[in-house]
Amino acid sequence: MADSAGAKNDNSIMESPPVSPLSGREKPPESPGSRSRYQVSAPGHSFRKVTLTKPTFCHNCSDFIWGLNGFVCEVCNFMCHEKCLKMVRTVCSCMAPTQVRVPVAHCFGPAGQKKRFCCVCRKHLEGNTAVRCEVCELHAHYNCATFSCGDCRLCHQDGSQDFDTFPHHWREGNITSGARCEVCRRTCSSSDVLAGMRCQWCGITTHAACYLIVPPECGLGRLRNMLLHPACVRICSRNFSKMHCYRISESFQNELDNLEDADRPTKESQLATTPDSGKQVLKVFDGDDAVKRSHFRLVSIPRITKNVEVVESALRAFYIPDDPLEYELQDNGQEALVDDDVLNHNVLNHNGTPDKAIFKENVPEAWLLRAKPQETEVLRIYAGWLKAIVVYISISKNSTVDSVIKEVLTQLGKQNEDPSSFNLVEVYMGSKQVQRRVLTGHELLLDKLQEIRKISLRQMNQTRFYIVESRNRIVQVNLLLEGLPVQLSKEEYADLLQEHLAIKSHLVTITHVYGNQGAVVLQISCFSEAERIYMLAKDTSVSNQQLTSLVLPEIMHNKLPKGDSPLLVFVNPKSGELKGRELLYGFRKLLNPHQVFDMTNGGPLSGLHTFRAVPRFRVLVCGGDGTVGWVLGVLEAIRHKLVCPEPPVGIVPLGTGNDLARILRWGAGYSGEDPHHILVSVDEAEEVQIDRWTILLDAQEITDDGKENGFLEPPKIVQMNNYFGLGIDAEVSLDFHHARQEEPGKFNSRFHNKGVYLKAGLQKLSHTRNLHKDLKLQVDKQDIELPSIEGLIFLNIPRARCRAACALGSVSPRATTCVSQRPSPSLCRWMESPGSRPPDISSYLQQAQRCGC
Repeated sequence: MADSAGAKNDNSIMESPPVSPLSGREKPPESPGSRSRYQVSAPGHSFRKVTLTKPTFCHNCSDFIWGLNGFVCEVCNFMCHEKCLKMVRTVCSCMAPTQVRVPVAHCFGPAGQKKRFCCVCRKHLEGNTAVRCEVCELHAHYNCATFSCGDCRLCHQDGSQDFDTFPHHWREGNITSGARCEVCRRTCSSSDVLAGMRCQWCGITTHAACYLIVPPECGLGRLRNMLLHPACVRICSRNFSKMHCYRISESFQNELDNLEDADRPTKESQLATTPDSGKQVLKVFDGDDAVKRSHFRLVSIPRITKNVEVVESALRAFYIPDDPLEYELQDNGQEALVDDDVLNHNVLNHNGTPDKAIFKENVPEAWLLRAKPQETEVLRIYAGWLKAIVVYISISKNSTVDSVIKEVLTQLGKQNEDPSSFNLVEVYMGSKQVQRRVLTGHELLLDKLQEIRKISLRQMNQTRFYIVESRNRIVQVNLLLEGLPVQLSKEEYADLLQEHLAIKSHLVTITHVYGNQGAVVLQISCFSEAERIYMLAKDTSVSNQQLTSLVLPEIMHNKLPKGDSPLLVFVNPKSGELKGRELLYGFRKLLNPHQVFDMTNGGPLSGLHTFRAVPRFRVLVCGGDGTVGWVLGVLEAIRHKLVCPEPPVGIVPLGTGNDLARILRWGAGYSGEDPHHILVSVDEAEEVQIDRWTILLDAQEITDDGKENGFLEPPKIVQMNNYFGLGIDAEVSLDFHHARQEEPGKFNSRFHNKGVYLKAGLQKLSHTRNLHKDLKLQVDKQDIELPSIEGLIFLNIPRARCRAACALGSVSPRATTCVSQRPSPSLCRWMESPGSRPPDISSYLQQAQRCGC
């Protein structure tokens, strides 16, 4: 991936002359990484003294650096005082892969609008070319994200590792303003630099020099009672990306593709606009894969430079901390980079002449960074997951996987174990996807390493080898398919899936059928078959209805801690002011992402099915009254299949009216509250009962003799939460719904949405409906004579606001039924006055007629 030539030099510093390596016959040439003048306890940094030209802050203590001198790492841009050099505990970005305990890929999406710093190059994220992980607090430039490793949160078990407790998951920087250190109680956040540490699970914050004192085991913090413990979640995710496992919308990936397209023109422009001021800019590729994809890094060097310093600069550009003497640059023209026959021409290496200058004039622009072939190598083998035991093995061309396993078992004191019961697993800790492959017993490891290095040096730097016990894993992938015809039997659904998806009956089982929702749950015992069905369903329509496929986790309810009540979160990003996107990110970061569901990706059924066996859970709905009604409607339809049929429901009001949220005291609308504060409020909320009414819409026509004359349409049953309206109010609501479906991007303001309601209401006033001629109202077996009305509303909540504001009439805060044609202040005051409530509906209508309604 391309990067600017000055990516490693901030504009606020002026370079000091680089330290030259020791020369002479008495000492062998040293590695540039080991000849740094300023040694620190944190590995990987290469500090040099610089002259400051702009106000600068220390990344270690976040204080202002007074004076003209500072110290900066040439690899990751870590800046600090001279007094802080000995206290630096933050490792360099190039050493990030060595700090990973369990490799977990990130879920990158477009970054938000808040000020953040890149976790790779430590610079401020400016413009739109920035990404963030939807699960953890990783922010990075789009170009830098490639050089981050798979160190996201471990949110579930997948059978390759089992655990009951887990340590803190620390992430540096981008901490909330005013956060205090858990150890020394001093402020540890900073809005000027990337400083401070935060645990992604329990939320405690510390200084970079203090977090090592914190006990390693994480207690999950204040939200532990509502958090879905990762040890209680299982999902087989080998063939699925993290975006699929967390049901994150693919529109995020489309936005990232747009970022990549927008970034491509800058690569050539950066190269072309570099001023000719004694510097030479080179395009460097790290392997054959980068050549094919045209992903290179720009390296800026002086025109007269030593070979070893050129290689060192290229390694730093790719965040590789290895010895430069083990690498070389191969000179190739752009058109010859893909030709393997010319890769050995014009090789640049040390050649035992460290003082020889190579770059003078007519330097080729494109170079390929290669590792020199080695007869033997020392390989690190990790002893299983979540363990810090590392075994160093010396391998040669004759070292096979079987021989390495035997040697590792001997060093681990397990020489009596059967080597055939262990496997050597190659794990690539990519930032977007972690790939695992079990090596066969006769593979030559040295040839394997050289092959990986030829493909990509960065990939080799992010590759690990684990020794694990071989066992037969039970493959069980759960897929939810929605969009099928409703009210079919299990056999009919099986025939439909066989016809459209050609499922293999011996591998696929239908475990749950939701006929009212037109959905089934498949349990698949083969990874490749699950992947095929998942991808094929997205391009399949049944009865002109597009299918939706989701990968669902399994909650092991018997492992849930006693007394815990995990929170099931539903977020509708399209509600109200379109603030759901940030809430989705906030809740995924604070909770387990497996308990947060996007309503636009599968609806509420996927979440309720996932929590079907949890003995007690709570629900938080982030949306408007329509979203709440959607969730409650599906909950009512499948409650007989839930162990907890009546979970408490909380609301984050994202809609326009938010009448239900208002009377339940959740507020009139969401105004950017901290998601952590919302979760604490849900945990402390009081449970109250609310009535929900069932309405039967029967379309049968009955003659005078009581016989059925025929059906106009099938009967329909709906549930009423707030109010049920006929006439002008229903027309306005329907028009608003259709307008938002056509152009959802325009409905990003609550004030604008109310304006649309008002406009639609004014347009409806010109039409005369005369509902009293078409409606017959009967209450308690008594016929009610209706006046000339435009709408009829049945209320279920004590307070509500009319959809079309005052232009459509007034709705009584106390009445259960309101008939209105125009504003009537006397009617509203009469209904709101204490002790004035009439005994029946007839008195309401009589008073309405006297008031002129």
